Amino acid sequence: MNVRIRVQKGAVIDGFVVGDLLHTGGMATLRRVERPGISMELLMKVPALLEGEDPAAIVGFEMEQMILPRLSGIHVPKFVASGDFAVQPYIVMERIDGKTLLTRLDDLPLPYAEVARIGMKVAAALRDLHHQNVVHLDIKPSNIIMRETGEAALVDFGLAHHDQLPDLMGEEFRVPYGTAPYMAPEQILGNRTDPRSDIFALGVLIYFFSTGVRPFGDPKGARALKKRIWWDPVPPRRLKDDYPPWLQEVVLRCLEVDPLRRYPTAAHLAFDLAHPDQVKLTARSEKLERDPWSARIRRRFNPEVRPTALREIAPLKADTPIVMAAVDLDGDEELLEALRVTVRRLIEIVPGARFAILNVLKQRRIGIDTTLDEAGRNKHVERLVELKHWARPLAIGETRLTFHVLEARDPAEAILEYVEANHVDHVVIGARTDSLRRSILGSVSAEIASKADCSVTVVRPPRRPEPPASAMDGPDPF
Repeated sequence: MNVRIRVQKGAVIDGFVVGDLLHTGGMATLRRVERPGISMELLMKVPALLEGEDPAAIVGFEMEQMILPRLSGIHVPKFVASGDFAVQPYIVMERIDGKTLLTRLDDLPLPYAEVARIGMKVAAALRDLHHQNVVHLDIKPSNIIMRETGEAALVDFGLAHHDQLPDLMGEEFRVPYGTAPYMAPEQILGNRTDPRSDIFALGVLIYFFSTGVRPFGDPKGARALKKRIWWDPVPPRRLKDDYPPWLQEVVLRCLEVDPLRRYPTAAHLAFDLAHPDQVKLTARSEKLERDPWSARIRRRFNPEVRPTALREIAPLKADTPIVMAAVDLDGDEELLEALRVTVRRLIEIVPGARFAILNVLKQRRIGIDTTLDEAGRNKHVERLVELKHWARPLAIGETRLTFHVLEARDPAEAILEYVEANHVDHVVIGARTDSLRRSILGSVSAEIASKADCSVTVVRPPRRPEPPASAMDGPDPF
């Protein structure tokens, strides 16, 4: 049940021979690997599971394991294989020949024509990605590789959203994730579903590569990020006198606060970057100053002129109800089996439902919690593996089943927040047998049943039959 394989040069994992370490990032490491019968160069991505790692890194890795196998084409790396968290989590993919755009930062600003070519190729990659029902949500120089054949390839789908898959990042975390200088206003507000967020990020990149200045700097913290909801950038022509009006028109259209005022699709953006002479110029192309304070104040305080209303992270669909099973992995086996029986019945009764299997990793109210147990295993991963083991007998397809480990001091509060944020229709939760702690403090199941704004089924283990009275319990025969 725990991660047992040490990923180091020479190790063999599922037939892949581990080679040199190529990169160590904040959330994962990248290594060369080889496997007999596969001629293309391969890369193995392994998540970081060390002390103090953000749980979002684990959830993001799960998302990438779900999304990458569903993608195809020249604009993404070819998926080869993945490993389960129960043994060793990894993703093996094509190692793309080429360099990331991060290698160009020392050359900025680039010539306008070159920036337009780069932007056009990235927009073509986004067009292809969006046609495959995916919004990347982390477009930045380090996640774009220019192939030696000329095409742009997008990598790192840990923050991405797939329209046809559960959004684990959106469901488990209430804070926005992304790279601060490139995040779109609606993304900061929690909307992870709009392809135009990627268009905004590409606009930031084009602005940066053509001026050498990031349009919104590098904000730190939520307060600084939220300024993007009402602040527009300094027009590029204010920074560079020779800035082409057509390119300013394109960039500022990408960077509109309201998604409705941006390019409707990446294909439209790619066309304009490829045909400067056909770009329709508006007042954007002539701007030399930011919008006046009056416009910023209206955007800040008038919801009608803010970014298009935030879509629900997990929209409620009448034909796709969400059933959440709160599983106490520390409960007795009888209760765990009773809970599993109840969920199995609901799977049969509601064939179109999606089932979210959830556990709360309780944090101490006083003191410092560690992310590793005494054996050096990641607690979050261990709980995730245990949840999947518990659910294996349910035999339900992966598109209908998701697993969530929440970290919180108050389990009931964390479950209720998840229920409200994700519009859960039905909660199934186990209730432990009577105990002194339960009688004094109250039970989590009782609090969920009384406060959740949905149906709640509380499951108890079957009662054990009373032992039959023995002869010694009756009258003394002597």
